[in-house]
Amino acid sequence: MFSHVCFSVTLLMFVLGSQALDPLSTTATSGSSPSTPTVHCWCASYPNITLCSWPEPSHFPPTHYVVTYSERHRQSIMKECQLIPPRSSASALMSSLSPASERLWHCQLPNLKLLTDYVINVTAVYSGGSSSYLSSFMLEDIVKPDPPVDIRVSPYDTRNLLVEWSPPPSWSDLKIFPLKYQILYQWEHRGSLKSVSLGPLESTKVELKRLTPGREYLFQVSAKELLGLGESSNWSSPVKITIPRTNS
Repeated sequence: MFSHVCFSVTLLMFVLGSQALDPLSTTATSGSSPSTPTVHCWCASYPNITLCSWPEPSHFPPTHYVVTYSERHRQSIMKECQLIPPRSSASALMSSLSPASERLWHCQLPNLKLLTDYVINVTAVYSGGSSSYLSSFMLEDIVKPDPPVDIRVSPYDTRNLLVEWSPPPSWSDLKIFPLKYQILYQWEHRGSLKSVSLGPLESTKVELKRLTPGREYLFQVSAKELLGLGESSNWSSPVKITIPRTNS
């Protein structure tokens, strides 16, 4: 069911940042002032799987949610979004990155069409009324790959490093939809943080030359769809390395 998508990585993407949709409208009909869902949608496996997510309010949770979507010019043909209820603590991966009390609902929108406007309606149903969030999006605008993985940094000569990485495993087809990459490396010098950003690169490795022996560097890599669709991934987990000092 989740072919081409690593669900735990997609959950991580929501915690670290995803595309918040601008609402077309929000409505609430209840004497208890129910919270309106704040919906985030992203496509980490263009164009196969789109996920939308929203936090469940802890102080006044709804009895259930109703989520539908449609093509904007064919709103009479509504489809139900496949709801994915929260897990306890939303998995071990989530629990270390978000408050344990936060429950995240997800829904899956499979096989969306390219270059098509969609409308999604997330309605929280309460015992005394309901609260709805209605927004529109185009798949190309919410593309956001997961971060690259397996970052490897190794010295290959005096003051020179080779930085290598692997594409995000959740990205479905690198041949049809290739990625480009940005490299960030940082170091501390006299109490100040210095940084250099390189790219975009289509290769999954880069040589860095004339670095300072004895200095510790921190490396991260991000990915983006080659033609610039959507936004860049979050930065990968950092990798640290100290340039070996030469023997004199």
